[in-house]
Amino acid sequence: MLSRFMSGSVRNLEREYNCTVRLLDDTEYTCTIQRDAKGQYLFDLICHHLNLLEKDYFGIRYVDPDKQRHWLEFTKSIAKQMKSQPPFTMCLRVKFYPPDPAALKEEITRYLVFLQLKRDLYHGRLLCKTSDAAMLAAYILQAEIGDYDPGKHPEGYSSKFQFFPKHSEKLERRIADIHKTELIGQKPETSERNFLQKAQMLETYGVDPHPCKDVSGNPAFLAFTPFGFVVLQGNKRVHFLKWNEVTKLKFEGKTFHIYANQKEDKKIILTYFAPTPEACKHLWKCGVENQAFYKLEKSSQVRTVSSSNLFFKGSRFRYSGRVAKEVMEQSAKIKREPPEIHRAGLVPSRSCPSITHGPRLSSVPRTRRRAVHISIMEGLESLRDSAHSTPVRSVSHGESFMPRSRSQVADTSEGMAVISDEAYSPSDSVLPTPVAEHSMELAVSRQINGAPCSIEEEKESEAGTPMYGERGDYGADSRSAQEGAGGDSALSEVEQVNKFVLSVLRLLLVTIGLLFVLLLLLIILTESDLDIAFLTDIRQTPEFEQFHYEYFCPLRRWFACKLRWVGELLINK
Repeated sequence: MLSRFMSGSVRNLEREYNCTVRLLDDTEYTCTIQRDAKGQYLFDLICHHLNLLEKDYFGIRYVDPDKQRHWLEFTKSIAKQMKSQPPFTMCLRVKFYPPDPAALKEEITRYLVFLQLKRDLYHGRLLCKTSDAAMLAAYILQAEIGDYDPGKHPEGYSSKFQFFPKHSEKLERRIADIHKTELIGQKPETSERNFLQKAQMLETYGVDPHPCKDVSGNPAFLAFTPFGFVVLQGNKRVHFLKWNEVTKLKFEGKTFHIYANQKEDKKIILTYFAPTPEACKHLWKCGVENQAFYKLEKSSQVRTVSSSNLFFKGSRFRYSGRVAKEVMEQSAKIKREPPEIHRAGLVPSRSCPSITHGPRLSSVPRTRRRAVHISIMEGLESLRDSAHSTPVRSVSHGESFMPRSRSQVADTSEGMAVISDEAYSPSDSVLPTPVAEHSMELAVSRQINGAPCSIEEEKESEAGTPMYGERGDYGADSRSAQEGAGGDSALSEVEQVNKFVLSVLRLLLVTIGLLFVLLLLLIILTESDLDIAFLTDIRQTPEFEQFHYEYFCPLRRWFACKLRWVGELLINK
C-alpha cells in the first residue's frame, strides 16, 4: 500500500515542475504547473498576479542551453519549447512596444512599460542624445525619490544612481539641476508619464536589437519597432522601412532578407547575416510577429508565413494573438477601479542601483573618461568616412498608430538620422547570457566597456540580456579572425553542399509524394464505383476509356500475375 502511494506521488511529481519568472521590477514569481501546460496558462497566471488587463504588449522570454533567446509561444507546450530540464527560469518583458505608451488606458500598464524603458536606457538599447538623456534620467529620479530635499540629498546625489551604461560628471550635474528646479511637485505617475512621452519620441524607442553584419562585413543592429524596420550602424539609423512598405521577410541559414516596395514602385532587398542560424530564425520570427501586430487591421487577417518561396522548404510560422488596433479598441472598453501599484521606490534594483546602497558600480572611472570619449569620437569619424554608411532617403513615420508630434519631427529630418552622440552598442542586451565558469573573463570585458561588473549586475544579464564579452563573431580581435578565416570558409562550403543535398532530397520526396497521390487518384477512377459527378464525367471521356482498356487493364493483369508468382514461391518454401 505504501509503495503504491509512493509511486503515485512520484508520477505526480514527474507531471509537474516549478517555473520562475523574473518580473520587470526584478521580483520573481514562482509557480508549479503541469508538464503539458501551454505558454498561455503561465502568461495568464503572471498577468493575474500583476492585475494586468492590457497584457497583449507583453511576453515571456527565455534562453536555451545554446544561449539563444526566444519568446515563449503561448499556443505550444512549455516543456516542449524548453531544451533544458526543469525548473525553468524566464522573464517578463515588453514584446510589442505601444505606439503611444503615455496614452495607455491603465496606470499599471504604463508603469510596467516605464520599467522596461528604464531597463532599456540602462543597457544602452534606448540610446539618445545628451540633452534627452538628462531629461529622462531626471524623470526617473523624480519618480523614485520624489522632490529634491537638501537634508536628504547631499551634493552629488545623482551620481549614486546608474541610469546609463556610462555617463560623465557634467551629465550628472545636469540631471540634478533638472530634478531640483524643473520637476518640483510632480507625482511618480506624472513623472512616469512624462518619461514615456519623451522616450517614445526617440529613434531607438521600441528597439530590441539583433546583432548582424551587412554584405560588406560591417556590424549592424537590426530591430523592429512600432513604426517599422530599422537598421542601426554607429550613431546613425541607416535604414528605416515602414511596415506598409515591407512585403516579405525571409531567411535561409544565417542569411536574412527584407523585401520592400517604396514610392514610385521602387523595390529593394536588404540582406544581412546573423551570427548563427538559430539567431537568424529568431530574428525572422520576431519580424513576422511585429509586422502582423502593427500592420494588420484584424487578427483574422493573420496568415501562416513561410521562410522560403518553396512550400516544401524552410520554416513555417504563424503569429497567434490580437493586433495593435484590436488591443487599443479592447483597452478603451476597460471599466474598473485602477489597481493598486506597488512601486519599487528605494528598493535596490539590479537595473538601476538605489541611492541608499552607495555609489554606482559601473560608471567609467573618472581618470579614463577622456580616453573613452576620444575613442568614441574616433570611431564616429571613421564611421562617417566609411562606404557602408551612405545616406538614405528621409522617411516619414506617418503610420496610423504614431502620435502626430513624432510624425512631424520625422518629416523635418533629412538624410540619415543621427540617434545619439555615441555609437549604438547595447553591450548588455544582445549577446549570449553569461555562465558561471566565465564570470571573471566577462567581468574584465565589462570593465573595459564601462559596464557593470558586480555579481548582482551579472545576474541582470538574465534570460534575454546577454553579454558583450561573448560576442563570438562580433567581439573577436582581428588576429583571431584572420586565423579562423580558412576554417570558416571550409565550413561554409560544407554547409552549402549540405544545403544543396537537403534541397535535392526534399524535391525528390515531394515528387514521389505527388506520384503516389496521382496513383491513388488513378486507382479510384478505374477501380471504384463511386457515384460522384466529376468522376463519372472523367470515366465517360473517350480518352480515359482508351487509356483504361489499352494500358491500365494490361498493366493490372501483369501485376496480378507477378503477385501470384511471388505468392506461390512463398507457399512452396
